[in-house]
Amino acid sequence: MMKKPILLITLVLFTWACKKETPQTIEMIEFMGQTNASLPRLEKGADENIYLSWVEKNGDKSTLLYSQLWEEAWSVPTVISSGNNWFVNWADFPSLVVNKQQMGAHWLQKSKEGTYDYDVKVSFSADRGQTWGTSFTAHKDGVAAEHGFVSMLPMENENTFITWLDGRNTKSEGHGTDTHGGHGEAGAMTLRAGIFNPQGNTIDEWELDDRVCDCCQTAAALTDNGPIVVYRDRSETEIRDMSIVRWVNGEWTPPTNIAIEMWEMPGCPVNGPAVIANGQNVAVTWFTAKNGFPQVKIAFSQDAGASFTDATVVSEGATIGRLGLTDLANGNVAVSWMDNQNDLALIMLAEYDQKGMLLKRVKVAESKASRSSGFPVITSLGNTVYMAWTEVNEETVVKTAKINF
Repeated sequence: MMKKPILLITLVLFTWACKKETPQTIEMIEFMGQTNASLPRLEKGADENIYLSWVEKNGDKSTLLYSQLWEEAWSVPTVISSGNNWFVNWADFPSLVVNKQQMGAHWLQKSKEGTYDYDVKVSFSADRGQTWGTSFTAHKDGVAAEHGFVSMLPMENENTFITWLDGRNTKSEGHGTDTHGGHGEAGAMTLRAGIFNPQGNTIDEWELDDRVCDCCQTAAALTDNGPIVVYRDRSETEIRDMSIVRWVNGEWTPPTNIAIEMWEMPGCPVNGPAVIANGQNVAVTWFTAKNGFPQVKIAFSQDAGASFTDATVVSEGATIGRLGLTDLANGNVAVSWMDNQNDLALIMLAEYDQKGMLLKRVKVAESKASRSSGFPVITSLGNTVYMAWTEVNEETVVKTAKINF
C-alpha cells in the first residue's frame, strides 16, 4: 500500500492530572487529501485498523474518500462515491464502517427539491474498499423527507447495523407504527434502525422511538447484549434530554432517559451525544444547556446501558459541545469537545476512569467556532488517541493527530 511518512511536527503540551502537570505529546499526521476537504470521520474497524473518511467539494460535485492508517501515515486516498446531488451539511455527515472483510459507507442524497428532502444512501465493498457496489436507500418509505444523522456498526456474518433519524411522518398524514404496536405522532421525527446483509438487503427494520429531536446526531455502540442507540429525545412539551434504547433478548427496550435534566428547548440544538461500549461497560457523553447554561457531561454504565451513574461535568460555561468518545486499553475513556475562547474554539481532550474521575486534560488544537469547523472526532488504538478535525481558513482542510495517553 502506498503511504507517506508521518509529518514530523511534535507539540509538547501539558495536561492537568491530580493537580499536577505532566508532559503530553501530540503528533500531527499529514493529511493526504486535498483542500476543500471537511467532515472527517474516524473509524476503528473490526480488523483493529483505523480509517479516516472525509468529503471534498469541487463546485457542485461532492466526493467521499477514505484512507487507512498504515505505520502512522495515511494511505493514498480511495474514492468511495461522488455526486452532484448530495446533501452536504456541517452536522449531518457521511461515515464509514469496517467489518472483518466488508466495508460500508453512507452519504446523503437529495430526493426532491425541498431543502431537507434527502435519503440515506449506502454502498458496500467486498474487496476492502477497492471497488464499491451500487448504492441503495436504507429506508423503504419512499417519502421525500429528511433522513439522516446516521450511525453504523459492524455485526456478525458481515452484516451491518444502521440507525438514522427518519422524517417520513413529517410529510405524511398517516401514523407510523412502532415495534411495540403503538402509533407515532404525525409530524414527528422518528428514530429507526435496520440490519443489512452484505448484498444490501434488509434483514430487519424497526422504529425505535416515535418522537425525537429533529437534527441531533445519533450514536450507537455494540455491547455484549447487542446494539444500543443513544440520541436526543423530544417530549410534547419540548424537553430534549438524552435517551437510550437497547437490544435485549431479541427485542428493543422502550426508550429510557440516561439523565433526567428537563432541558426545555424550543428548537434543535444540533449537538448529539457520543457513546462507547466494551462488554458490559458503557460510557455516554452529551451536551445540555438548561436555563441557558451550557455543559458537557459524561456518565457510565456497568450493565450494558440499563442504568447509569450520576453525570460528571466535563466542561461548562463556555463550551459548545461537538463531542467525541473512545475507550482506552487501560479501561479508561477519552472524551473530546470544543470550548469557546473569544472568536476561537479550543479543541479539548480529557481522560476519565470508569468512576468519572478526571485523569488528564489537554488542549489539542484551536479552530473557529463557526459551523464550518464541524465536529472533531476521535478513536483509539491501545492508549493512543487519534483525532481529526476541520481547519477553516480561505479553504477548509482536514487535520489529524495522535495523542499518547
